[in-house]
Amino acid sequence: MNVYDLFIKPYESYTAAQIILEASGALFGTLSVYFSIKKNIWVYPTGIISTLIYVYILFNFGLLGDCLINVYYTVMSVYGWILWSKNSKDHIHVEVTWATKKEWIYAGILFILSLAFVTFIYYCKPYIDNLESNYLGLYHLDWANWMDIFTTSIFLVGMWFMAKQRIENWIFWIIGDLICIPMMIFKGLGITSVQYLVFTIMAILGYLNWKKSLKEKKVQ
Repeated sequence: MNVYDLFIKPYESYTAAQIILEASGALFGTLSVYFSIKKNIWVYPTGIISTLIYVYILFNFGLLGDCLINVYYTVMSVYGWILWSKNSKDHIHVEVTWATKKEWIYAGILFILSLAFVTFIYYCKPYIDNLESNYLGLYHLDWANWMDIFTTSIFLVGMWFMAKQRIENWIFWIIGDLICIPMMIFKGLGITSVQYLVFTIMAILGYLNWKKSLKEKKVQ
């Protein structure tokens, strides 16, 4: 497949409003990651706008896992916003640390519960799509759907670690973003696939920046 087939052809059937909507979601999502790198509380209001847009987009494309995670992002962003406000001396920036062993246990539980829940949602998808159908199961899933289930769990943990201001959140973003690049191309969301490529690079920078800031704090 060439560039035209991957990034232009899928949009031939889209309306201008749909293209603008996806581009807006990508823009605000990128701004959110930028503010996160800077440990700036504006990560949350920009992120909420992006996630609400993607809830609508991903639901229409049948990516229930990613749709649900964006609903979770919205709720978690409100929680993170409150938490960062309380922990910020200037109400804008926060201090970061590594996660504790106890938090890693919680993260593991969250990951497993997420896998189970999103798999169950996909199991019920035939009934959700057609209320007259009683054929429940996972027979309808393609590889992108399975990856969607997996990345959902990865991002849930990443979002939770970010709300807790833990440096490890970037590791989960990097892994999840790399998986989402081919998944979004497969689903015909070229703009979003480029966004995830940008996210991967920004997540690497975010990890290095947060790690560096913690070292500098210890030196002082």
